Amino acid sequence: MRFWDFVGQGTIVVYSLITLVLVTLLVARTSKRVLGIQVSIVRALLVVLVIFGSLGPVVVHFAENITLPGDATSPTLAMAIVMAGLAFGVFAVGLLGLMVLEVLIPTGSMPPLRGLFTGWRARIRRTGRYLQIMTILFRRGLTAQLRGVMDTGPTTAESVRLAMEDAGVTFVKLGQLLSTRTDLLPPEFTAELSKLTSQAVPEPYALVDRMLETELGDDLARLEIDTKPLASASLAQVHAATLDEKYQVVAKVQRTGAPEQVAIDLQILRRLAKTLVRNAEWASRLGVDEIVGDFADSVHAELDFTVEVTNMDSLRPRLVAGGVRVPEVYPDLCTQRVIVMDRFDGTPVSRADEILAAMPASTREQSATVLLKAVLGQILDQGLFHADLHAGNVLIWPDGTVGLLDYGSVGRLDATARRNLGLLLWSVDSDDPALATDAVLELLDHEGQIDEHDLQRKLGVIITQVRANATGTSMAFFGQLLQLVLAEGMRVPGNIALALRSLGALEGTLKLMNPALELIAAARDQARTVIGDIGPKGAKQQMANQVVRFVPLVNHLPRRINRITDDLASGRFTTHTRVVSHPEDRAFLTGLANQVVVAILAGFAVIGGIMLAVSSGGPRIDGFRVFDILGFLLGISGFVLALRSVAMVYGRRT
Repeated sequence: MRFWDFVGQGTIVVYSLITLVLVTLLVARTSKRVLGIQVSIVRALLVVLVIFGSLGPVVVHFAENITLPGDATSPTLAMAIVMAGLAFGVFAVGLLGLMVLEVLIPTGSMPPLRGLFTGWRARIRRTGRYLQIMTILFRRGLTAQLRGVMDTGPTTAESVRLAMEDAGVTFVKLGQLLSTRTDLLPPEFTAELSKLTSQAVPEPYALVDRMLETELGDDLARLEIDTKPLASASLAQVHAATLDEKYQVVAKVQRTGAPEQVAIDLQILRRLAKTLVRNAEWASRLGVDEIVGDFADSVHAELDFTVEVTNMDSLRPRLVAGGVRVPEVYPDLCTQRVIVMDRFDGTPVSRADEILAAMPASTREQSATVLLKAVLGQILDQGLFHADLHAGNVLIWPDGTVGLLDYGSVGRLDATARRNLGLLLWSVDSDDPALATDAVLELLDHEGQIDEHDLQRKLGVIITQVRANATGTSMAFFGQLLQLVLAEGMRVPGNIALALRSLGALEGTLKLMNPALELIAAARDQARTVIGDIGPKGAKQQMANQVVRFVPLVNHLPRRINRITDDLASGRFTTHTRVVSHPEDRAFLTGLANQVVVAILAGFAVIGGIMLAVSSGGPRIDGFRVFDILGFLLGISGFVLALRSVAMVYGRRT
């Protein structure tokens, strides 16, 4: 008997679970059809459990307290009508619960249910990193509790720089990027962040040796490595070495655990960027999520040293031809985490004060000009350019020779972007705000709702200010330009922002090398190679190129003119104008009309239901007035339509 009791109870449990699943699917499907929104199974299950939990007591209460009409001839039918009405009411309440959940917690805004059972290891590491960052902020006096307390300590900008240095490679790289974004940060912050370097406490050589053994294997025997690092950065450190007992080289070795640390930091930055874009209008307008995305791509590229080797091979011919030294690499000794290349004995410009002071002024001018023209040649002509030109990556020799290191961050510009950027540089020197306006409109992203006359006037003011003090101010022009276009609601594409970042970093380096360099003149000369010959011969060639573009139009023009004249003569000439031609505009108007119609129907249904319910007389069915039943159904229908109207505003449409 106990066995059969167990079987019976098990059968009831299985039946209950099957019923629960079926009802949950029914509620999810019904809500999708009735409300017009996609409802997750989890919240549908939650509503069904609430309904099941409350339905029993409600039914018992009604059964004990309901009084059927005195003239009911069939109590069973009357009870069925009451229970049907109760079912409709419970269904409406369930839809209301789903709608409230959808408004308060939209579908997709919460992590998936499987997240409760997976990803705990990454979540714990991310939480640990959060705590570490908060500790750094607290130590540097950047938490809300310490603001205004540390008046005798460093400035806020300096504290931010120190905190980024403490936080490691990802935040150092981010600070270096932000130091060039004068459009985003005040001058005191960009000036302080520009001091960021990747210098870090050296990693123990035992870890370096282990990395070299893992990456190079037997080839490590070809290297005699100095255990004391030449330089130590947050991403890698460099050791002097002798290759095959005769070549003086350096080994750039990635720090142990750097990829894992960067991955966690980028997850944190991406989450923060998404939150800002979702909740702050300024973050959405600036495209903070895109900035972080481009930054993440750049950092990932720097973690793969094979990308840096490829970049060096691509940039070497043009740079060497322009007089800039680029180290040769040894491909058979290069991996994703190790690069072996020639050893340069030049001095970084950031530490070359004595060398620069001993140079003749003409040599300093020549060195700065060579570097500027080489970089502008990359950006405006080649389209592939070094994007991390801070003073620590530029080497200089006592004879004035310059060289470049660290090719992990490289940008790319297409032909159209290069030409428009060249036109923009040319317009500054030629004092042509109209040309600058055309170049900006072609170079940047905008919705077309730009007051071009106002933009041209403001650009003219900036160009006049720059030309009034031309020495060393062409890069300042880009900073003012960024502030202007963002104020106008325009957006800077990622590749253009990277080019401007490269130019901004170059500005600081050139100021150290030769503050008197005429940047605008050099930029104008380089822009000429992109724009082409603007003399009579060049203008004639450009006009010929434009005429060629009209040849297909000219070939078809006679036939089209004949067709138009025939239509005019026969009275068949018509024109068609589509007021709403864009699909998004049509979808918006359609959705708006649907909302209005549904809201009107909901209002009329509720009003009709009330009128029927309060009316007197009318036919009866087993003691119940037909008008009461119809009024109840109309009221429920109006209630559901009202919920659908709200869902159309707040819900995620199917």
